[in-house]
Amino acid sequence: MKIRIGIAGYGNLGRGVENALCTSSDMELVAVFTRRDPAGVKTRTGVPVYPMAEAPAMKDQIDVMILCGGSANDLPEQTPALAQYFNVIDSFDTHAKIPEHFQAVDAACRKSGKLGIISVGWDPGMFSLNRAYGQAVLPNGSDYTFWGKGVSQGHSDAIRRIPGVLDARQYTIPVEEALNRVRSGENPELSTREKHTRECFVVAAEGADKKQIEQAIVTMPNYFADYDTTVHFISQEELDRDHKGIPHGGMVFRCGATGANGENRHVIEYKLTLDSNPEFTSSVLTAYARAAYRLHLQGVSGCKTVLDIAPALLHPESAEELRRKLL
Repeated sequence: MKIRIGIAGYGNLGRGVENALCTSSDMELVAVFTRRDPAGVKTRTGVPVYPMAEAPAMKDQIDVMILCGGSANDLPEQTPALAQYFNVIDSFDTHAKIPEHFQAVDAACRKSGKLGIISVGWDPGMFSLNRAYGQAVLPNGSDYTFWGKGVSQGHSDAIRRIPGVLDARQYTIPVEEALNRVRSGENPELSTREKHTRECFVVAAEGADKKQIEQAIVTMPNYFADYDTTVHFISQEELDRDHKGIPHGGMVFRCGATGANGENRHVIEYKLTLDSNPEFTSSVLTAYARAAYRLHLQGVSGCKTVLDIAPALLHPESAEELRRKLL
């Protein structure tokens, strides 16, 4: 019997989950739920699309609901609400608010007897796991995280809100010198500005003051003020042609020492290079949906994160097969 999946939200992430399910032989997509008019939403696989409000009526037809909304406004409300009826997975990525989100989802899951796994993706998610492994193995050491080169959707949106800007893409880029210092085992202390630069490609409205737009970008607090930022003004045609993808990635390092006097140095590096940020995130969500289903069958309820889930539960093959093939 296949694991029956529902998708809540059908943007880039929802379409990515649909694609991931097509390559997961033990899962099947049952329904897509949207806040838009379902008549105007066409899925790749032809699966039925329903209004979001009708999701609770299908609680007995779906084993795991994968939530594909945004962290700012959608998931804080949707995940606890849907956890009243389904086992749920989300990609909530507002790091500072994860404890608060966890408590809300956990309360809903405890009441319904369902299982929720939150903050699933690559950061938070896969990067979180690698930080945990690194700290456990090398307690005498330091963590470093670099993001990019990749498109930051949140920063791109922030630029688009500036008066006179029609469209924009912003790339986060690791500083090569900082990377080399970390890889060498130097364990440097690095400021925000020393670790990353930001590169912006902006389409300005005709007659807009480009110098004023550039100044608004490079001085924007919480986004660009703490970074060396370069702004390029280009045409809409150039932006559509050269910057239409959503690539991303990054690296997590644990640099540590062992020995009586710390004489032996070690560097752990985990790297992702992603052509499509949402499609990779969708693939991680899909794997954790499998784990949620298996844990629920064991009677587990409440909220979990990637740090709580055994790796074997993510894989479609049995524990016996994994011991034989991967150990």
